[in-house]
Amino acid sequence: MKSISGKKLCKIVEKKGWTLKKITGSHHIYEKTDENKILSIPVHRNQNLKIGTLKSIMKIANLTDNDL
Repeated sequence: MKSISGKKLCKIVEKKGWTLKKITGSHHIYEKTDENKILSIPVHRNQNLKIGTLKSIMKIANLTDNDL
């Protein structure tokens, strides 16, 4: 699995129906009201996310490797 930046992941989850609720520091907080879920994506400049963090976010957002 190839890692991607937080900015790219934000664009992907927005296409999947997540809405940006707020930005707290360097974390973008998304929500999906129909599923009552909250997702926090760290956006640190243009650095790639660590694999474990990316997998955890993908699991919550129901994303697959093909979505990236």
